[in-house]
Amino acid sequence: MHFLIWGAGAIGGTIGAYLARAGHAVVFVDRDTAHVDAINRSGLAITGPIAEFTVSAQAFTPDTLDGQYSTVLLCVKAQDTGSAMRGLVPHLAPDGYVVSVQNGLNELQIADIVGEEHTVGAFVNFGADYLEPGRVLYGGRGAVVLGELSGATTPRITSLHEALLAFEPHAIVTDNIWGYLWAKLAYGAQLFATALTNESIADCLADPAYHDVYIGLAQEVLRVAAVKGIHPLPFNGFDPLAFLPDTPRAISLQSLNEMMAFNRKSAKSHSGIWRDLAVRKRRTEVDALLGPVVHFGEEVGVPTPLTACVVDQIHAIEDGRLPQQQANLDELKALL
Repeated sequence: MHFLIWGAGAIGGTIGAYLARAGHAVVFVDRDTAHVDAINRSGLAITGPIAEFTVSAQAFTPDTLDGQYSTVLLCVKAQDTGSAMRGLVPHLAPDGYVVSVQNGLNELQIADIVGEEHTVGAFVNFGADYLEPGRVLYGGRGAVVLGELSGATTPRITSLHEALLAFEPHAIVTDNIWGYLWAKLAYGAQLFATALTNESIADCLADPAYHDVYIGLAQEVLRVAAVKGIHPLPFNGFDPLAFLPDTPRAISLQSLNEMMAFNRKSAKSHSGIWRDLAVRKRRTEVDALLGPVVHFGEEVGVPTPLTACVVDQIHAIEDGRLPQQQANLDELKALL
């Protein structure tokens, strides 16, 4: 297959490198000129506990790309979806499709721009980090799920799945991609809470003082999902059914322990959210990921005070008005 990978960072770089190594034709697009130059000069290197290899591939900045492509993997930050799509659309073949390999519900925005018939959903939960130009860390395997927005099984989803098995042998196709995406939002709310401190994901989830905060955040997201008719699905130790409002606390705690164990195994100890705040000093995906939860909650009459507070706290950290500290979790705990 021929792939255009729009966004060659942690997610796009890792998947694209594996596809190239498997013999697929892969072209990378990234707005980071240094990264593009490094790939063209020396290849894209994948490092970490899972594999060490380098692939040769062509890379372009958006303004230097030519041609049209049938299979485009969109791997940019959620807040950059709109601008990326504006640059991508001229390069999408008439029979082509865009796969949203991102966090959040970006499939809705993509479908608004190119149509549902040109949009494919995806859910990924592996651990990866952009290290430096031309070099990406693949730190931990995780779920890879593909699905048509309609739930149908189509020739293109079958071909895409077969190709991605070269990256993740346990990748699957689902007829309920929205269930995975909303479940990831619930898990994402918990990850944003862990990024309010400087502790690792596993250490945060292991601290009993804040278990009810993590449980409460997931419950808010899943209450909104339930009203919208979404049936969330489990992945990598996160079981959304364990965080439904009437679920016994012991079951919720068991799921938190499983999530903690999953994250302990990853070479990526902190979330990409934490890295955005503490290392790269840039805006996070909070508005694109948790903003819709608060918005949809208001729309359907489901209160989301914890989620709204996390959004405000993340903004304050982004603006330099608040440090990453345990007291931020205490503020959330006071809302319970």
